[in-house]
Amino acid sequence: MTFKKFTGGPLDTNAYFFDTPSGNLLFDAPEGSDAHFAEKKIDWLLLTHGHFDHVMDAAKIQRRHGCRVAFHPDTVPMLVDGSFFKKYGFDIQYEPCSADLLLEEGGTREICGLNISCLHVPGHCPGSLCFHFSEEGLLVAGDVLFREGVGRWDLPSGDGPLLFEGIRKKIFPLDPATRVLPGHGPETTIGHEIERNPFLSNI
Repeated sequence: MTFKKFTGGPLDTNAYFFDTPSGNLLFDAPEGSDAHFAEKKIDWLLLTHGHFDHVMDAAKIQRRHGCRVAFHPDTVPMLVDGSFFKKYGFDIQYEPCSADLLLEEGGTREICGLNISCLHVPGHCPGSLCFHFSEEGLLVAGDVLFREGVGRWDLPSGDGPLLFEGIRKKIFPLDPATRVLPGHGPETTIGHEIERNPFLSNI
């Protein structure tokens, strides 16, 4: 399995494009990702959470490719209202996007021939999902876990203790060799974060 990383938007947000024999899958849709992947065929767009920097191009991608879009039910308010973040003081507007599938935690789902487990880890944002490929040893982590960092919890609906608890109970028990593809910055591994992440050293 191969993937390509794209980094776009004012906050240098990562998107990951997986090319598989059974279809193509994109995780997150930062600004610029629609143009970047315009010549590719996207069959599924999975969103880790609803913060504007991760969803700015979601509707454009959905329209261009006719792809199916999936995210957590708690993400719905942020996606269906393109001015959602204005109520929190952000001068940001984006095109609303609808879900073809709402993803909850539990079990394994096959998408584009890949077996994916959804882990619900709120605290940075309601509805934050991490997508685990156990057979490939990969975790698409969104803004839950970064290389020697975690997603900020001082934004609206943020909750630091909830975030740390989710990482401890759901992320750190994974194989330490699991590669972590974060929403910002370089990739890391579960083992590296257990040993080196200063935010999580006491959990």
